[in-house]
Amino acid sequence: MEQPMKILIVEDEMIIGANISLQLSTLGYEVTGIIPRGEEALIHINENQPDLVLLDINLKGKLDGIETAIEMQKEYPIPIIYLTANADEAHFNRAKATKPYAFISKPYKKLDLQRAVELTINQIQKEQVLEKETGGASSPYILSDSIFVRHHEKMVKVVIQDILYIEAERNYCRIHSKGKEYLLVMTLKDMDEKLPDEHFLRIHRSFIINIAQVDEVANSHVVISKKAIPISKTLREELMKRLQTI
Repeated sequence: MEQPMKILIVEDEMIIGANISLQLSTLGYEVTGIIPRGEEALIHINENQPDLVLLDINLKGKLDGIETAIEMQKEYPIPIIYLTANADEAHFNRAKATKPYAFISKPYKKLDLQRAVELTINQIQKEQVLEKETGGASSPYILSDSIFVRHHEKMVKVVIQDILYIEAERNYCRIHSKGKEYLLVMTLKDMDEKLPDEHFLRIHRSFIINIAQVDEVANSHVVISKKAIPISKTLREELMKRLQTI
């Protein structure tokens, strides 16, 4: 017997939270809780591990919704749908970095909520199929000058000097090399731990770069093969040091 999908609602307007909970329950989902604060949500997630989190961006308390998502994603790769009454550019860009599956504007329409949840579940199922097809064992074999990655049921050799950068996509990483891309079923954190330090540097929570491929360095980003890649302020100095040694 299939278990219903478990959904956590993190919303500090309790009437809205209760309405969402009622609708989700009517649609056959299991609501694990309606939590008003981000810090409380993290405790709940640790204890219950829902399958999906509906998360209000503008939470009151120590953590807003985006900060809550960032903290959660350090431990649990749980899909997020954001609820927001404030869709300005700054909030959107901050939220986008956490790779949510959807945004729902408040006041929300019932059909928007239903469709966003259904589309998210559909995407999660596709990702699970991909993981099964690749055997969940796409961990690369890393040698001194190359990486072997699983691609279309084969192990393919990717020369390290041809790799441009590696990008996080939720539980996956995408290797961008000259002319080709490879999707791996592993987190960027795990990838970072396996790669040789002399060639690669993680410059942002979502990006690892091949230092030898950097074309330009600006205050907030680097350019590799015409792609602007954001760089954390704290890592820019480290990158400059490393560039001087290659």
